[in-house]
Amino acid sequence: MNKVEVLKKEKDGLDVWKDVLRYAEAGFESIEEGDFDRMKWYGLYRQKPKDSGYFMMRIKVPGGVVTQDQLRVIADLTDQYGRGFADVTTRQTFQWHWLTIQDIPDIISRLDAVGITTMGACGDIARNVVACPVAGLHAGEVMDVRPAVNALHEFFKGNYEFSNLPRKYKLSVTGCPEQCCQPEIHDFSLIATVDPATGELGYGLRAGGGLSTQPHFGQWLDAWFTPDQVTDAARAVTTIFRDYGYREKRTHARLKFLMADWGPEKFREKLVELLGYDPRRVPESAPGNVYRDHVGVNKQKQDGLNFIGLSVLTGRVTGEQLRHLANIAKVYGSGDVRTTHMQNMLLPNVPDANVAGALVALKAAGFDYEGHPVRRGAIACTGNEFCNLAITETKERMIQIVTHLEKRVPFDRNLRINMNGCPNGCAQHAVGDIGLQGCKARVPGYAEQVEAYDIHLGGALGKDRSFTRAIHRKVPADKVALALENLLSGFNGSKQDGEEFNTWVRRHSDEELDAFLGVQTIIGAPDAPQRAGKDAEVAGV
Repeated sequence: MNKVEVLKKEKDGLDVWKDVLRYAEAGFESIEEGDFDRMKWYGLYRQKPKDSGYFMMRIKVPGGVVTQDQLRVIADLTDQYGRGFADVTTRQTFQWHWLTIQDIPDIISRLDAVGITTMGACGDIARNVVACPVAGLHAGEVMDVRPAVNALHEFFKGNYEFSNLPRKYKLSVTGCPEQCCQPEIHDFSLIATVDPATGELGYGLRAGGGLSTQPHFGQWLDAWFTPDQVTDAARAVTTIFRDYGYREKRTHARLKFLMADWGPEKFREKLVELLGYDPRRVPESAPGNVYRDHVGVNKQKQDGLNFIGLSVLTGRVTGEQLRHLANIAKVYGSGDVRTTHMQNMLLPNVPDANVAGALVALKAAGFDYEGHPVRRGAIACTGNEFCNLAITETKERMIQIVTHLEKRVPFDRNLRINMNGCPNGCAQHAVGDIGLQGCKARVPGYAEQVEAYDIHLGGALGKDRSFTRAIHRKVPADKVALALENLLSGFNGSKQDGEEFNTWVRRHSDEELDAFLGVQTIIGAPDAPQRAGKDAEVAGV
């Protein structure tokens, strides 16, 4: 067994809480090395550098739904312990930095008091269940998936039956026609579907998705479940992963590898065996080339109500902004707030008469609800500011890139720019229109090794899903904005009527796309594009 499997065999990750309390009394230096890994089961990672004494913490927010009271507590903890800022993540939750072990008991106690847990936020366990941030609001949704989200959250919370999985395990439930929470890239995904034979509402199942250096799209298992069979499906798929998933190598332990070896038919056979019944077969459900966003003022299915999607660049918000948002939700909406998989936020249930006032208040609080397409689709991971695995800085770099492109390139199409500081893919660069993967490089004209990015293009989800292609590797970080300016200008000059960016990329060769980037001209380097080499997947996330 690898090191982590030995640790889990010695003590379950969920059993580390009593030790956390003990360490909070004794101090950082008293923490046993193995318990640093087990603390992930409660959302805790050591902040960079590992011996700094500081932690990052993630919480769980099922489906991204946050009540007014919860948001106020999150805001207060952000100011008291997180040095005034928090990050909205691609899993529709929040994370803090700069926490000490002494802070943790108070933080957990105050979160518990408003119904928030960190149990399972990280570690080899079921992570936060993501869902459409517009569940219950979208005029075209198949059904409101919030009951299914809550059922899954409660099923896995503190469940020792599934607290020792081979690796992390990501779940999603989608009900809107855009399938905005990306079921294609999750380990376990339920997709609200109408049984064409009976007209009944239920869920189709997709499993075995995942990204990093070896990305896989989840497979449609042709198995349909009624709403009261949601936990049946979860129990069966998770049991397969627990009992048959690979545990020898951390880099080969995700469910996607088992699915790739077995194939969907064998996987379905085992699923039926564990269920004790054969689910109905329904056609695969996948949207076309849709954009999964929800930014701006949008009509809800409820007459006279609207939701307002907010663009939060890189997901970083201050405690003061969160407190303002809680007040705005109370005055102009129904009191709750939603988070999205694109590190954005959303204010639901705003009456028509309140929209104008809400927009003024949101703008005053620093929220953008009508951003440039480049801004509203920009995603960045934590980066080497805090993450021990990251190679490059991301948040400030993304802000610089977005600010540059907003000023320099008129753009009227949907666009997702996904920036990762390492190969692991936390910011999902493999499915972005533009994927940026951090690396280090020695570049002509630079005296020392510099931070750089591999530029990938062409990611897409839905029926025509595809992973990005590496077009030019090791572009100096300070030149990426210029290369993307060239690229988007090239798109503007050669796009066909109504053509989206990812379709344009698909009809050009790698050589043509590299010419649009113009990297050699920018950095004055005569060498050919660097496309060779394979990154090693990092196993610590």
